[in-house]
Amino acid sequence: MKKLIFSIVFLTLGWATSKAQTFNLGVKAGVNLAKLNADFASEENRLGYQIGAWARIGGASFYVQPEAYIGSKGNKFISIQQDNGNEVSAEGKVKFTTLDIPVLFGTKFGAKNLNFRVMAGPVISFILDENSTFSSAYQQATDFSNYKNQALGAQFGAGVDVGSISVDLRYEAGLSNISKSEKYTQKPNLFQLSLGFKIL
Repeated sequence: MKKLIFSIVFLTLGWATSKAQTFNLGVKAGVNLAKLNADFASEENRLGYQIGAWARIGGASFYVQPEAYIGSKGNKFISIQQDNGNEVSAEGKVKFTTLDIPVLFGTKFGAKNLNFRVMAGPVISFILDENSTFSSAYQQATDFSNYKNQALGAQFGAGVDVGSISVDLRYEAGLSNISKSEKYTQKPNLFQLSLGFKIL
């Protein structure tokens, strides 16, 4: 499934490049509010960051925007549902440092120095580092704290460009289970706000 999605993405990217009337390159930084939606526990959002680069390839209205950025995502578990069905207070924390590579497809409208954008597309996240701590109540779920080294998601959002400055607000929905467990499901979800600067 992942191979099919990214084959389609890169074929479309190649087509857009061949038809491109404009090419922009920029840098970005921002914050995100993330959590792992879990089917066995209650969780809270955690604040993270992102910093990286983007390219924008397209014509008068349609564009393709591949990006690459380093970011942090995390989660705080505040309770766990035990095998007997009881929910007990129990703390668990996990923090990932990731390399995120979204490929977004969008449209823009407005003037040259002031335009608005909407975009959507897939994103793959590679886990570079993971740090987690869990209280003893989680020991009954022996395999849920083992995480995969990548996850697939989808981003949806809107942005505005004012001259060389770009502001984006997006939501990222996890599509794949980041946990190695066959019993427990965890999917990363987050909101992100970023500020970009066009250098080319």
